Amino acid sequence: MTARVDSDEKVVGLEAGADDYLTKPFRPRELMARVKAVLRRSGKKEPVGKVLHAADIVLDRGAHAVQVGNRYVDLTPSEFDLLAALMSMPGHVYSRLDLLDLLQGVRFEGYERAIDLHIKNLRAKIELIPSAPHYIETVYGVGYRFARP
Repeated sequence: MTARVDSDEKVVGLEAGADDYLTKPFRPRELMARVKAVLRRSGKKEPVGKVLHAADIVLDRGAHAVQVGNRYVDLTPSEFDLLAALMSMPGHVYSRLDLLDLLQGVRFEGYERAIDLHIKNLRAKIELIPSAPHYIETVYGVGYRFARP
């Protein structure tokens, strides 16, 4: 990663042994895509936990199943992916654009309010009292996070 954008500098870097060349400023999504491409070329898989546990929710990626307490909850693919992202890092605040990027791979600012609808639907399915959420917290002016234990 460098601030040098001259094509000769890129050639020197690649000839020196770099697998890729990323100039500043860059978008985090581009960096992640490049890292994933290098991992694919090296034959290594991304480390992904099959089962996530947070609070009394168990999310099984392999079975595409969610259990809250002792009941199973049916989620849409978007709700499932959203919950998995939030549960993977309890306490971490995700902006609407970050969550949209995780769900759809794009960051269209006009669609960021779609995340609010997904959160509302998800809360209706997993929370005992959706209007007073216990699991998915709103961080006003920032985004959403899964509550810390």
